[in-house]
Amino acid sequence: MMADIKPGLKAVIERVVEERHTAAHMVSGSVSVLSTPSMIGFMEEASHRAVAPCLPATQSTVGTVVCIKHLAATPVGMTFRAEAELVEVDRRRLKFKVTAYDEKELIGEGEHERFIIDLDRFSSGLNKKTGK
Repeated sequence: MMADIKPGLKAVIERVVEERHTAAHMVSGSVSVLSTPSMIGFMEEASHRAVAPCLPATQSTVGTVVCIKHLAATPVGMTFRAEAELVEVDRRRLKFKVTAYDEKELIGEGEHERFIIDLDRFSSGLNKKTGK
């Protein structure tokens, strides 16, 4: 299935900012605007969704690198979207261009890398780490 994973794959996540997404709730600040960790999480979700349909059920992706600029504040109640486009494939390493927009402007941009994993092998490694 990896042959299907090629640059150009895209996904978009659209949400309304809720209190649980804010800097005040995430304790990453004290204001009720979309937090940077939440915005990055949605960018990661869009990146994962862009390639997930191309992977067999035995594989998934995990985030490994995030390089993001948060450019503008988005208040509670405003709709925003996170977009991801696969721009590079190097074996199991996937590089994405990610952006986020609210109803008014570009609010975030950057790059995100994910790695394709074999779920059984990944779980086995975690079990060894935790002693289970």
